[in-house]
Amino acid sequence: MLGARMPINLDEYEALARERSPKMVFNYYAGGANDELTVAENKSAWGRIRLRPRVLVDVSRIDTSTTVLGQTLKMPVLTAPCAFNTLAHPEGECAVARATAATGIIQVVSTAATKSFEEISGASGGRRWFQLYCYRDRGVTRGLVQAAEAAGFSALCLTVDVPVLGRREREIRDRFQLPPGVTMVNLEPFAVDRLAATDNPSSLAAYVNDLWDSSLTWEVIGWLRSITKMPVVVKGILTAEDARLALERGVAAIVVSNHGGRQLDGAVSTCEALPEVVEAVGGRVEVLVDGGIRRGADVVKALALGARAVLIGRPYLWGLAVNGEEGVRHVLELLRDEIQLAMALVGRPAVKDIDRTLVA
Repeated sequence: MLGARMPINLDEYEALARERSPKMVFNYYAGGANDELTVAENKSAWGRIRLRPRVLVDVSRIDTSTTVLGQTLKMPVLTAPCAFNTLAHPEGECAVARATAATGIIQVVSTAATKSFEEISGASGGRRWFQLYCYRDRGVTRGLVQAAEAAGFSALCLTVDVPVLGRREREIRDRFQLPPGVTMVNLEPFAVDRLAATDNPSSLAAYVNDLWDSSLTWEVIGWLRSITKMPVVVKGILTAEDARLALERGVAAIVVSNHGGRQLDGAVSTCEALPEVVEAVGGRVEVLVDGGIRRGADVVKALALGARAVLIGRPYLWGLAVNGEEGVRHVLELLRDEIQLAMALVGRPAVKDIDRTLVA
């Protein structure tokens, strides 16, 4: 299908997705808050980390496998929760499910998914986590959590960095709206989905600020643990202080994240925040990280700084927009191949061999 235009890295997928996607869709996925300084910094910060390769190490066999919360992954990568996947391709989250299953990693499905829990679970035999935004109506939140658990999702990933939605100026300029027929389908049994009905210049911001719980505090962790057997992961931690509070509440893992630069512009990059959180946690729970990861070497750097695995968001959306399931799979395969190459070149033949001594 792509022929000579087959992308050879993740940035080339972004460029091709820009050409092939409606402007409003591309801007929704690519955009960040305000001046998008944090979007840019997330990516550039990984480039400032320098590696200390070891030589004369047997790297004839490279093992990229690892475990996250006891689940085996073929590489230390998960797909991050991204809303409205069907804007990129009609098969949306189901295409991503098949691609992640084929590459042996975990898919994290958004509250704002456009395919049902059952459709996503039925699309593949892969592993899935459910990413949760808490609604003011705790009954809605409970219903979502229990529906995901019933559909076979294996962990609950609570996003904590959206008390209100960041100001995303691309969405305001484009008057972002969902097209007819695209909804947060998993909410339909529990709440009226009003997102597509508003005339607000940024309908998503209006929806979030009206229905999501801006009064959320740390007590929600205990409540969530009481209503599900799924381990609770907290996504959106950037400081040692919050990492310690998360530990006190009994979370199973922490995701260092600034929401891809879509919330607070000027927030610390995830690359810079990662060592602080890892030190505060002290190995008591696993730490993951997302934000700006575009190369296999970035993944290796993240592991060296203490991450158990990384999440990628925009890159798999670009693959989805360009070539559906095959595009997502190719994005993940490109990243896997780059991880293997980076591990060989730094003299670390297995993920377990990657440690802090690898980075300057």
